[in-house]
Amino acid sequence: MRIGYGWDSHEFKKGVPLKIGGVALEHTHGLAGHSDGDVLLHALTDALLGAVAAGDIGGYFPPSDPKWKNADSALFVAAALAKIREAGYEVANVDSTLVLAAPKIGPIATRLRQRIAELLEISPLDVGVKAKTPEGMGTDNAAIAHVVVLLEKHEDHKKLEVAAAMLDADKHMNEVVKGLINEVKVEKRPAREKVKR
Repeated sequence: MRIGYGWDSHEFKKGVPLKIGGVALEHTHGLAGHSDGDVLLHALTDALLGAVAAGDIGGYFPPSDPKWKNADSALFVAAALAKIREAGYEVANVDSTLVLAAPKIGPIATRLRQRIAELLEISPLDVGVKAKTPEGMGTDNAAIAHVVVLLEKHEDHKKLEVAAAMLDADKHMNEVVKGLINEVKVEKRPAREKVKR
């Protein structure tokens, strides 16, 4: 098993569409960012990459690269998912917490869970989305996301590991048996003399 943690924050900006968790939301302000500013998917991408020690979102999609200007953050999640599969893992479950003053996340949490589940190809029952208000934090003009992911070895990789372990054990056993045979001295019996008739 592997655990990954991701964190991200974006400032609210007027005149920008708001997207959180891959879902377009009606709001007076959106989240500023080089891509679509999806704070939840950015944190999710970092959590996935971090779980397999594959770097971070900035290493793959640098804000200095104009190619990623206004890009859909679902592309980032897909790339991170490919990395964990290359490493032989699959997502077991995801838990997330959003910290923002508005909009209210409770009424749309189910939509967010369903979209994230689609992106990760898992059940919505394996996706947690919670929200807190930033009381006393002084971050009312920003949205913050914390994401934790749990990865498990893919079933095919589990089988390969078991097979490899069995082959290794078999090889070790053969070497042990050969060693024992070499250590045992077998005394040859003298050949029987033929009786003349």
